[in-house]
Amino acid sequence: MPTADLNRQWIYAQRPSGMVGLEHFRLQETPVPVPGPGQALVRLRGLSVDPAQRAWMMTRTYRPQLQPGEVMAAFGIGEVMESNVPGLVPGDLVDGDLGWQDFALVTPESVRVRNRNESLEHLIGVLGITGLTAYFGLLDVGRPRPGETVLVSGAAGAVGCIAVQIARIAGCRVVAVAGGAEKCRWLVEELGVDAAVDYKAGNLREALKAACPSGVDVYFDNTGGEILEITLSLMNAHGRVACCGAVSQYNQADWGGGPSGVPGVLVAKRIRMEGFLVMDFYKQRKAAERTLSDWVRHGQLKPCMDIVEGLESAPQALIDLLRGANRGKMMVRIGTPD
Repeated sequence: MPTADLNRQWIYAQRPSGMVGLEHFRLQETPVPVPGPGQALVRLRGLSVDPAQRAWMMTRTYRPQLQPGEVMAAFGIGEVMESNVPGLVPGDLVDGDLGWQDFALVTPESVRVRNRNESLEHLIGVLGITGLTAYFGLLDVGRPRPGETVLVSGAAGAVGCIAVQIARIAGCRVVAVAGGAEKCRWLVEELGVDAAVDYKAGNLREALKAACPSGVDVYFDNTGGEILEITLSLMNAHGRVACCGAVSQYNQADWGGGPSGVPGVLVAKRIRMEGFLVMDFYKQRKAAERTLSDWVRHGQLKPCMDIVEGLESAPQALIDLLRGANRGKMMVRIGTPD
């Protein structure tokens, strides 16, 4: 448990060459930092656990590559304890890239003040980066139209389970891809998808063809790899592919090869294939958050959470996530306000 004068920090100790393990992290204790001019001290209350954290270890992405010896990076949410910043006051709830630690020093530019009336779980999940990624990736990049077939891979994961629900709200036929019969059953029975394909069951190409008899109009891709390659062959003319992630390739030394047939299949079918980052749409996020909140409030959208307790559990939570053990958004909850 944290004490008043110590800051527990998980250090990214060594670069993995394959699957992430506990040996790649080291726990250290340091004095709680003191905020200087223009800084505030934040006590962490929750951490987002995301597949992208593995990609940050592998290479430079939209942020610098993680280097051994650094505090493990993560999006988090916390409470301002002390402040030398006019715009931040003790008691404010803020989120940002806070890392795996009990306390973080922040500047006004590095965090965003959040609404304390919303639950911590919603701010980390459906009203945070996760929900916004699904919202903008599907609606602004994928642009589904009522009656179209939307296929979502990694559909039982954090972003995927929100994307399938938004596709359903948009009036589409929704097909989900997930690992395991239990997850597929949950997606159909609890989240209302029209069909679910278990990629672990074998005969993936035939299973996807059977689930999408009229082809695929929009593919929300969280995985890359084999599922992407097969889906491109099933896309209808003028289909759209929203490239959100490539979790099938994260536990390896590099990105690996791309799908065969590209760019030929894109040209022949006039497919638009677009990568995106949620930050591309931040100017529109307040309106998106209001819409997502309304959907949750009216029961149209179910926030799906997988909550792990305690900062000490953060490494195992990431390991479990990358192995596909989670269902919905995985977060680490770090204590409660004093």
